[in-house]
Amino acid sequence: MAIGVFGVAISGLNAAQAGLVTTGQNIANANTPGYHRQSVVQSAAAPLFSGSGFFGQGVNVDNVVRSYNELLDTQVFRAEARSAFFTAQSAQLGELDRLLADPAAGLAPALQGFFTAVNEVAANPASLPSRQALLSASQTLAARFEEIDSRIANLASGVNAQLNGSISGINSYSREIALLNERIVLSQSATATAPNDLLDQRDRMVGELNKVVGVTTVAQNDGSLNVFIGSGQSLVVGSQWAPLSVQASVDDPTRLDIAYGQGANAAPIASRSLQSGSLGGLLAVRDGALADARDELGRIAVTLATTVNDQHRLGQDYNGNAGGLLFDAPQIAVSARGSNAGSAVIAAGYSDVSALEVSAYRITYSAGNYLVTRLSDNSSTSWASLPQTIDGMTLSLASGAAVDGDTFIVEPVRYGARNIGVAIDNVAQIAAAAPVRSAAVAGNTGTAVISAGSVNTPPPPNPNLQQPVTITFTSPTTFNVSGTGTGNPVGLAYVPGTDISYNGWTVRLSGQPAGGDSFIVEANSGGRGDNRNALQLAALQSAQNLVGGSAGYQSAYSQLASEVGARTREAQVSAESQNNVTAQARQAQQSVSGVNLDEEAANLIRYQQAYQASSKVVEVASRLFETLLGISAR
Repeated sequence: MAIGVFGVAISGLNAAQAGLVTTGQNIANANTPGYHRQSVVQSAAAPLFSGSGFFGQGVNVDNVVRSYNELLDTQVFRAEARSAFFTAQSAQLGELDRLLADPAAGLAPALQGFFTAVNEVAANPASLPSRQALLSASQTLAARFEEIDSRIANLASGVNAQLNGSISGINSYSREIALLNERIVLSQSATATAPNDLLDQRDRMVGELNKVVGVTTVAQNDGSLNVFIGSGQSLVVGSQWAPLSVQASVDDPTRLDIAYGQGANAAPIASRSLQSGSLGGLLAVRDGALADARDELGRIAVTLATTVNDQHRLGQDYNGNAGGLLFDAPQIAVSARGSNAGSAVIAAGYSDVSALEVSAYRITYSAGNYLVTRLSDNSSTSWASLPQTIDGMTLSLASGAAVDGDTFIVEPVRYGARNIGVAIDNVAQIAAAAPVRSAAVAGNTGTAVISAGSVNTPPPPNPNLQQPVTITFTSPTTFNVSGTGTGNPVGLAYVPGTDISYNGWTVRLSGQPAGGDSFIVEANSGGRGDNRNALQLAALQSAQNLVGGSAGYQSAYSQLASEVGARTREAQVSAESQNNVTAQARQAQQSVSGVNLDEEAANLIRYQQAYQASSKVVEVASRLFETLLGISAR
C-alpha cells in the first residue's frame, strides 16, 4: 500500500508540475501576438482492484491543449483583412483628395486666372500687356494640368512600388507557413498530439499574410493548413508554396499586375478578385480613384484645349493673320499589344469632345470583326470594318491588316493633362478679333442696320471667308448677294432680324431698308481693337462642353474634386467602422484564447498547493516505507 501511496503522490507531483509549467508559459506569453492560452488536460489513472475494492492509481497528464475557437479566429482574420483594405485605401485617397482640393495648387484657380485674362483681352484687345497676361495665364494653366497629372501619376507609381514590397512579404509568409506545415505534420505524426506553439506560430503567420492579402484556409487531417487567395489560387498546399510576382500589364506597361507564379509561366490575377487586405486596397485605389481622376482631368484638358483651339482658329490675330492653335492639339493614344501578329495600325481622332467618356477601350480583332470594349463598364460593340465612331472619337485602320487575336488599347483622355501645352509664344498670335467685318455703304437711305458678324463653327474657316460680299436691296423686301463663293443669288426675300450666312460667316440685318441700299462684308483689316473673338473665347467659361453638354470646365473639375472627397470620406468612415469591428472580434477571441493574468495567478497558487500537498504525501509514504523496512529488520 505504501508503494501505491508513493505512486499516487508522484503522479500528483508530475501533474502539479505540468500545471505550473503551463501556467508559467501562459504568463510568459501574455503579450505574445497570436498566442493562445494553454491548459493541462488531466484524467484519473485506471484504478487497481483488490479484495477491498478499487483503489486509485493517481492522475494522468493526457495533453496540453490551447484554447482555440475556429469561428472566433476566422472572424478576426476577416475583420483584419477588411480593416487593412480600408486603411490602405483611405491613406491613398487622402493624398489624392488633398491634391485636388488644394485651393492654391488645384486646377480651379488656374482656370479662373485663364478666363480672367481672356476677359481682360476682350476689354482691351489692342493692349499688348493684356495679351501678355493671357499668354502667361495660358502657360500657367497648362503647367497646372501637367503638375496635377504628374502628381497623380506619382501616386500610382507609389502604389506600384508598394505592390513590390507586398509581394515580397506575401512570398515570405507563404514560405514560412509551408515550413511550419511540414514541422507540424512531423510533430503530430510522431507524438499524436498537437504542437501548440507551432500552431500559434502558423496562425500568426497566416494572420500577417491575411492583412496583406485576404486569405481563406482549409485545415487538413494531417494537421497542415492550405491557404488560398483571390478566386481560389492556392498559395500554400501542405509543405509546398506558390510564389507571386509582379509584371507589367499587357494593356498598360506603366501598370503592374499581380501574377501567380514567376517568369514566363506567371499568370495575371484579376485585380477585382483581390478585395481585402492592404494589397486589395492599393489595387482598388490605383485602378479606381487614381485612374478615374487622371482620366477625368485628361478629359477636361482635352475638351478645354479642343474647344478653345476651335474658337481661336475662327479669329484674327494682332497682325491680321488667321488664328491658329492656342494650345497643343490633343492626341488619342493608341497602343498595339506586343504579341500582335498582324500589321494593322489603328488611328483615332476626336469627333465630338463633349461625348468623351472617362475610360480606355480595348479593340480585339476576331473572325473578321473589331470588338471594341469600353473598359470602365465592359460594354462592347462589334464592327465588321473601320472607320467607326464611338463616344466622341473616330477609330480607323491607318494601314496594314489585322489577324485574329490582335489587340489594341485606345486611351482618348488618359494623357490629355500630361500633354497639354501652349502652342504660341508671341502675344501678337492671340486671335482676339474676328476675321470679317460688315458695314453699310455710304449713301443708304433706309433705316436698316447690319450686325458686326461672326464666324461660323466648326473650323477650319471657309476658304472664301474673307472674300468681299455685297448685299444689295432691290426693294425694301428683296435683296441680291454678290461675291466669290456665294453663288450670287438674286431676289431673296428680306425678313427683319433674319440671319444671313455665306462663306462661313453670319450677319443679321434689322430695320427697314430702302431700294438701292447696300451692305458689305469683307476682311477685317486693321482690326487690332476688335474683341469679337475674344468675347467668344470668354463665353467658353460658362459653356457646357463636357459630359454630353451638361458640365463646364470648372464644374467638371469641382465634380471630380467632390467625388474624390466623397470617396475619401467613405473610405475613412469604413476604416474607422471596420477598426471597431476588428477590435470587437479580437476582444471576443481574446475572451476565449487570451491570457488572463489574474486567472493565471490563481492557477499558480492552486498548482503550488497541489505540488506541496503531493510532496507531503511523498513524505508520508517514505516514512511508512521506512517503518516497514524497520519492522522487517527485526
